[in-house]
Amino acid sequence: MKRWGDLSQEAADHLAAGSVLDHAEMAVVVTDRFSNLLYWNPFAEKLFGRPGKSPLRDTSVLSLGIMEKDHPMAIELAKHVLTGGVWEGTFDVRRGDGTIVYVRAQAVPLRHSSGSVTGIVILAREALRSNEREKDRFGLLERIGERLAGSLYVEETLKRVAEMLIPQFADHCFIELMEGDRLVRRVSEHVQGWTPPSGTWKPVGAEIRYPTGHYADTALRRQETILVENFATSNFPSAHEGSARLCGEIGMTSAIVAPLLVRGETLGLMYLGLSNLTDRRSPHYDAFDRDFVGAIATRVALAIDNALLFEEERHTAESFQKHLLPRALPQLDGLQIAVRYYPAAPLASHGQGIQTQVGGDWYDVIPLSAGRVGIVIGDVEGRGAKAAAIMGQLRAALRAFAQDDKSPADILARLDEWTRIIATPEQDDNGADVSVPPIVTCQYLVYDAWSRQLSFANAGHAPPLLLVDGQCVDLDIEEVGQPLGVRAKGMHADLVYKEETRDLPPGAALLLYTDGLIDRRPGRDGRMPSEEETLGVLRDKLAKMSDAEVERIADAATVAVPGEIDDDMAILVVRSSDVNLDMEERTFPAQPIMVGEARRMASEAFSGWNVPEERAELACLLVSEVVTNVVLHAATASVPRRELVVEGPPLPFEESWDMPGFEDEVVGDKEFTLRLRRGEESVWVEVFDQDLRLPRIRSAGENDEGGRGLYLVDQLARRWGSRPTREGKAVWFEIPTRSR
Repeated sequence: MKRWGDLSQEAADHLAAGSVLDHAEMAVVVTDRFSNLLYWNPFAEKLFGRPGKSPLRDTSVLSLGIMEKDHPMAIELAKHVLTGGVWEGTFDVRRGDGTIVYVRAQAVPLRHSSGSVTGIVILAREALRSNEREKDRFGLLERIGERLAGSLYVEETLKRVAEMLIPQFADHCFIELMEGDRLVRRVSEHVQGWTPPSGTWKPVGAEIRYPTGHYADTALRRQETILVENFATSNFPSAHEGSARLCGEIGMTSAIVAPLLVRGETLGLMYLGLSNLTDRRSPHYDAFDRDFVGAIATRVALAIDNALLFEEERHTAESFQKHLLPRALPQLDGLQIAVRYYPAAPLASHGQGIQTQVGGDWYDVIPLSAGRVGIVIGDVEGRGAKAAAIMGQLRAALRAFAQDDKSPADILARLDEWTRIIATPEQDDNGADVSVPPIVTCQYLVYDAWSRQLSFANAGHAPPLLLVDGQCVDLDIEEVGQPLGVRAKGMHADLVYKEETRDLPPGAALLLYTDGLIDRRPGRDGRMPSEEETLGVLRDKLAKMSDAEVERIADAATVAVPGEIDDDMAILVVRSSDVNLDMEERTFPAQPIMVGEARRMASEAFSGWNVPEERAELACLLVSEVVTNVVLHAATASVPRRELVVEGPPLPFEESWDMPGFEDEVVGDKEFTLRLRRGEESVWVEVFDQDLRLPRIRSAGENDEGGRGLYLVDQLARRWGSRPTREGKAVWFEIPTRSR
C-alpha cells in the first residue's frame, strides 16, 4: 500500500520539469554566460511573438525582440546576475508581428552543483497581466513616460501612443484633438491586420460629434475617465448607424474614454476599446484599468501639449529664419543656382529647455552691375532667435554694401566694422565698453559669367567644393582671413581680408556650405566622426555626380553624410554655363568723333544678336548719352595717373602748367572702352574710362545745353549705375530685350 502523497509513475512523469514548464503561464528563458539562448518554453514563444522557433545555439537573448533602446539594460542585467545578483525590470519588446508589448522580467543566476554561475534564468510575463498589477503599474508608467518624452512632434507622439496601447491594452485606439471648437480624429489604430470598413467608423481627419448621453460625450463634459465595463449590459446612444452596426459585427465588449487635460484645458479624448477580434483572458476592462488608463492619459496630454508648444515655437522660429533668407532667387545668365536650408533636429540643452535649432546660417545671391552676381554664404555663431536676428542684420548690410560694387575684400572689411557696431552694448564696473561682437564666418564671391572670372574673399569660412570632370576638391584659397568680429585692434582690415581671383571652368559647379552640413551628432556607439572623415564622405559622393543638375547635387549633399545634423545647415550650389555668352568689346580714343563710332558698333552688335529693333534703338540712344558724357568729362579731367616727362631745362612752376598744347596732349591720350553683353532677357552696356569721378544726376536749367544725359539713362534703362575700377570707373546700364 502506498503512503499518502506517493505518486504513480504516470503522475511522476507528468510532473517532470519539462512538462511543468510546457504548461507554465509564464515565459521561461535560459541563457549561458554569454547571453546565448539555451532554452525557452512554449509560453515564451507566444509572449515574444516567435511561434514555432526553437532557440539556436549562439543566438543572443537580444533576438527575442528587446528594442534597441533597452539593449544597454539587457547588458546590465547579464552583468548583475552573473555576479550572483537578482534583477527585475520592464522591457519594451517588439514582437514578430511588429506590435510592441511591455514585458516584466525577473532574472536569477543558473548555478552548477558546485555553486558557480553557469548562466541566467529569465522569468517574464506581460505587464499588468498578473496578480501583481499594482506593483507593475509604477514601472510601466515610467516606461510610457520615457517613450512619450522622446518625441517633440505631434504626429510622432500620437503614433507612439498607439504603439504603446495596441495590442497590449486595447484592440482599438482613437485619439481626437480639439481644433478650435471642433473635435477632429487624429489617430485610428487597430489590432494587426484589421481596418474598419468604409462608412463605419470615422477616418482620420474627420470631425467627430458624439451624441448627448454617449459615454465619450460624458467624459468630455465631466472631464473624467469613463469606463464601459460590458457593452452587453449597457445602453448608450450610438454615434451613427454604421458605427453601431460595426460594433455588433466585431463584438465590442468594453471601452475606456479618458479626456486629455493639461493646464486646465481639454486637448481632446483618448478612446480604448476591446472586441472579439482578439482572444484575451479577460475581454473586459475593470476599475483598475480605468485608473491606469487615466494615469496614461495624463502623460499623453502632457506629451501632446509639449509637442504642440514646441511645433508652434519651431514654426515661428523657422518662419522668422526663412523670411530673413531670400524668398526667391533671381534668374541669372550663365549660372544655375540651387539652395537649401535645414534647421537641426531639436536639442535638449541643459537648463535651457528645447532649442529649435534655427540659427545664423544664411546664403544670398545678389545681382550686380552688367550681369555680374554676388554670392554669399555665412554663419553666425550660436543658435536660436538671437543668432537669426544678427544674421538678418548682416545680410541686409552686405546687400547694401554690395551695391557699391567694391571688391570682395572691401565688402568684408565693411561688414567686419558693421559686426562691431551691432554688438550688444555692455559696460564693466568702471564704465568701459566691453561689448563683445558676434563671431561670424563669411565668404563673398563675385562671378562674371561672360569672362568666367570668380573673385572672392574669405572671413574664416570653409572653402567651397569645386565639382569638375568627375572630381570634387576644395576650391584653392590662399588667404583664409579671420572671422568677422575677431580682428585685433590696430590691425587694418586690408591686412586681414585679401581678394583672390580664379577662372571657373565651363560647366563646373561650386558647392558653398555652412558647417552644419558636416557636423553630426555622435552615433549610437557614442563616436563623433571627425571633420576630415565627413568631408571625405561628402567629396566621394559628390564626385560621382559632378555632372548632375544643381538641384540633384543639393539634394545629394544634404544626405551624403550619415547621422543627425548637429547645427542648422545652409547649402548653395552654382554651376557655370557650358557655352560662352555673347560679348563685344572695343576701345576708342576719348574724342567727340568716336561717339558715332561707338553707336555704330552697338547697332551692329544688337542687330547680330537679333535684339528687337525698338529695344536696340533705345540702347543705342543711351550708348550715345553715356559715351558723350565720358568724352566731355575727359576734356576737363585732371592730369592722368602717369609720369609727366618734360624735355629741356626746368621751367618755373607757374609756366610749367601753362605749356601751349598741354591739354590737347592729355585729351588725346585718354581712351574709353565700350563693352556690350547679351543675356537671355537683357543686354548690358558698360563704358570704362580713366576718370575717377563717379557720375551723378543733376538738374539742368531751361537754357542749359547739357545735364540731361544721365537723366535719360535713369528714366529709360531698367537699371543703371557706376562702379570704381583699378584704372578709373565703369558706367553701365541694362535694357530688357522684351517689352516691359
